Amino acid sequence: MADPRFFDRSGPFTLAQLAATSGATLAEGVDPERQIEDVAPLERAGPGDLGFLDNRKYRAAFAASAAGACVTRPQFAEEAPDGMALLLSDNPYKSYALIAQAFYPRPPIKPGIAAGAIVNPGARVSPDAEIGPGVVIEEGAEIGARCRIRPNAVIGRGVVIGEDCEIGSGATLSHCLIGRQVRIYPGVRIGQDGFGFAMDAGGHVTVPQLGRVIVE
Repeated sequence: MADPRFFDRSGPFTLAQLAATSGATLAEGVDPERQIEDVAPLERAGPGDLGFLDNRKYRAAFAASAAGACVTRPQFAEEAPDGMALLLSDNPYKSYALIAQAFYPRPPIKPGIAAGAIVNPGARVSPDAEIGPGVVIEEGAEIGARCRIRPNAVIGRGVVIGEDCEIGSGATLSHCLIGRQVRIYPGVRIGQDGFGFAMDAGGHVTVPQLGRVIVE
């Protein structure tokens, strides 16, 4: 079960809505208006929850589950306990992922530049991007529409970030071009110098690193 201190839940949703969301098909006799309140593992799910079964080694947990609904493959339908509503899918894990996204959508973007962020006047930041506190955006950088830059990230000179990206807290990006819908996790370093040295009796001589990183 998701800890409400960290996750905001949407819903409830009807089984018809969840089937439409996930691409699954309601089994015969299922009430399409029945409401589901949350997603949960089969062994912990209750009557208001939906679980999933994809791997056959969990069939015993499926047969013993108290879940009100479950996404599973058609060949496992006969093993469902009485009263469990089934959503049938050829790819239950994908269908479950789409349902879980419906219950726990990512927080909406809050456009604007937070107090404490440092944005160079020569940078281009979309007005509907979210720039967190402590972020540094250097000259020539470009931040696309609906991006979320988490606190204390550093976006170096000339870095380009496409639309709908999320850059995690404390990440450092330099010498890189980032495409659309990319998620960079907290603390990630992209575009930093590699280890290039010319060996010499008088000491190592640094070889300039002149490349760039492209993430599509």
